[in-house]
Amino acid sequence: MSKFRIYAPTIALPLLSGAAIGLLTSGSMDFDMLKKPPLSPPAILFPIVWTILYVLMGVSYGLVKDRSTPDSTDSLVYYLQLGVNLLWPVAFFVLKWRLFAFFWLLLLDALVIIMALRFCRKDKTAGRLQIPYTIWVLFATYLNFGVWILNQ
Repeated sequence: MSKFRIYAPTIALPLLSGAAIGLLTSGSMDFDMLKKPPLSPPAILFPIVWTILYVLMGVSYGLVKDRSTPDSTDSLVYYLQLGVNLLWPVAFFVLKWRLFAFFWLLLLDALVIIMALRFCRKDKTAGRLQIPYTIWVLFATYLNFGVWILNQ
């Protein structure tokens, strides 16, 4: 199978899904009006970081598909974490369920860590490419909790 046929869809899916969710939730974004915890980055940074992370996520899954055969659990965890990831902005921005969104992120934290470990067993580079995503999602969990505490 050609590299393009492997990597194009694995990169396009998270990028296009993230862009679609961004468009769907953009009218509900109230981040600038919220009280934020220390270390909160400016709002402009989020789409830049997420674009990079979605590319890394897609490349990582592409590596697993290219260099080994992902088993059904690898694929399940990958697609499940992507779905959980994409639903978080709906909970946080659209529905304004800040505490629920925090617990949703705890689920995402666990799924991303599981995915990174599973990918690392298949391909070290694929696992390492998940490190920035893991760190960012843990940071997002901190931010979400801080926003919930400060805006009750």
